[in-house]
Amino acid sequence: MPPHPLLEELRWRGMLHQHTDGLSDALSRGMVSGYVGFDPSAPSLHVGNLIPVMGLVHLQRHGHRPVFLAGGGTGMIGDPSGKSTERPLLSLDEIAANAARVRSQLEHFVDPSGRNGALVRNNVDWLAPLKAIEFMREVGKHFTVNYMLQKESVKARLEGGLSYTEFSYMLLQAYDYLQLYRRDGVTLQLGGSDQWGNITAGIELIRRTDAAEANALTFPLLTTASGTKFGKTEAGAVWLDAERTSPYGFYQFWINTDDRDVGQMLRLFTLLDRAVIEELDAATKGRPEAREAQRTLAREVTQRVHGAGALKAAEEVSQLLFGKGEARSLSKDALSLLEREIPTFELNGSKGFDSQDVINAVTAEGGGALFKSRSEARRALEQGGVYLNGERLSAERRPITAGELLHGKYLLLRKGARSYALVRCAS
Repeated sequence: MPPHPLLEELRWRGMLHQHTDGLSDALSRGMVSGYVGFDPSAPSLHVGNLIPVMGLVHLQRHGHRPVFLAGGGTGMIGDPSGKSTERPLLSLDEIAANAARVRSQLEHFVDPSGRNGALVRNNVDWLAPLKAIEFMREVGKHFTVNYMLQKESVKARLEGGLSYTEFSYMLLQAYDYLQLYRRDGVTLQLGGSDQWGNITAGIELIRRTDAAEANALTFPLLTTASGTKFGKTEAGAVWLDAERTSPYGFYQFWINTDDRDVGQMLRLFTLLDRAVIEELDAATKGRPEAREAQRTLAREVTQRVHGAGALKAAEEVSQLLFGKGEARSLSKDALSLLEREIPTFELNGSKGFDSQDVINAVTAEGGGALFKSRSEARRALEQGGVYLNGERLSAERRPITAGELLHGKYLLLRKGARSYALVRCAS
């Protein structure tokens, strides 16, 4: 029997690292419920979490049920996988707040309706009431210490030290799988390749306690052609939360994808079909300067994460800042987004103001930073190098009319080709 179509799709997209032998048959027999756990150690997911998220998206598209597990309970411990040191423990309130935010982000990716509608669960529901002796009797007795020591997540930390708290994490994750099997009929766990040991522990627990079959599927850990860790920038992680990484910053992250990586990113993070992606691969080789693949990638992922409105605003800001957009065509959403990307200053216009007031607002002597001094500002004006809303501003003082305010609130100044400042005018 050929592999199930889901496995074939994950393989050509580069999303399949390994899976249990019985998975293809299980997928062919009927609807499978599969889950991924997400650690609420931060108040937002980041782009590194998108591979397992997209794995569940593909699972649902092939007729199966995705289950997202927010780790409100295991987050109190911390997964040692891939970590060289013990994680700092968060307060219970922090974990609960983070889990709620993560849950709201996950709900944007899949359809909760229909026969295979997505489920969202939180393991605090069954881990918080669990008593220590009950856990040892029901779970601990099924695992030898030698079995646990063979797992990579444990072996990698033994020399540097591993607390009993983190040593027990594998058993808690196995118990999650058992609970999801009993509560929701979950028989598949998905995760990164570093999770294989934890996942197979859950399979073993389900087999021993309930004599049932369960399966595992893991995704490869992603590295870029340059050798840098995917999802990291000079500013840090790229978050899905618009308050932590703006839609413009998010869009630019994907636009800046290396030509060597963009084909892989299109396969991993979009739902574009094979023929379209292969056409974009050819465009990257034949016309790399057009960056057609990067623009497609940025549009697809930004719209999926932030919505069509945020994508439009991000594109407007990008076009403006890279010299291809007009100030007066900017939407209100784009101007609000622009406030986070360029220096922005307040100007009280209740008694009226003129062009010199605007220049003063963005000059260092007036608290701004577009010009270092009044003399520098004057020279730039005399040389015709200052623009107000895209139009050259003369050195002569003149009043600013209400009609010049963008959306009745903003003035956009540009010095030279690429230096911008936004003035927010309070009435």
